[in-house]
Amino acid sequence: MTSPAEQTHILIVEDDFASRSLLVSYFENEGYRVSETDHGESLVQRVLDERIDLVLLDINLPGKDGLTLTRELRAHSKVGIILVTSKGDEIDRIVGLELGADDYVTKPFTPRELLVRAKNLIWRVTDQPGKAETRDKHLIQFEGWTLDCSKRLLESPETVSERLPEGEFKLLNALISRRGQVLSRDQLMDAIHDREWTPNDRSVDVLIGRLRRKLNDNPLDPHFILTAHGAGYMFAGEID
Repeated sequence: MTSPAEQTHILIVEDDFASRSLLVSYFENEGYRVSETDHGESLVQRVLDERIDLVLLDINLPGKDGLTLTRELRAHSKVGIILVTSKGDEIDRIVGLELGADDYVTKPFTPRELLVRAKNLIWRVTDQPGKAETRDKHLIQFEGWTLDCSKRLLESPETVSERLPEGEFKLLNALISRRGQVLSRDQLMDAIHDREWTPNDRSVDVLIGRLRRKLNDNPLDPHFILTAHGAGYMFAGEID
């Protein structure tokens, strides 16, 4: 019988041979199907043709860099994307999230840390077998919108569905679960990042902006996600 890991196809995009070989070996030992490349040419087509579930993408690649590739991937696919960044690339990390990356790890990192992040993301990107009967328990409905927590799908009143990246989903879920309460940036950072973060990390503000656009929420006069200046954010929509 095929294990969930064996059913998952991971593509590692890393130009450093030693780092790439280490990750390939580590994920293969964990039972995953792994492909590799040292460049990003034709990456979108490869992801589509080979049915890739997760891309581990180094930002600093020759030719097209990881940010350009993230934008191209997100325009054509809902594949899971974890960016691999250098320690000083805070701006690149924020831009990467803004372009649609789901998560990031900072070099140097342990393969174990990356494995945990990959497992969490894969669990949400791929459908969960055997859970169809409990699907309704994972649905949150508000003013014509539906958030399917089991698949991270946000469906508009016009029945247009979009799979939310990891950070956006965690943030929206955290806000909805405490509707009417102002959540500070610290609380929201804890909700979306299972890692240490710095006080000047602006990830929350970036993700709030993206969620507002997807919810057609005017940032100058928002209806769903309100800003409590100096305090944080609050979800004000009516939950069915």
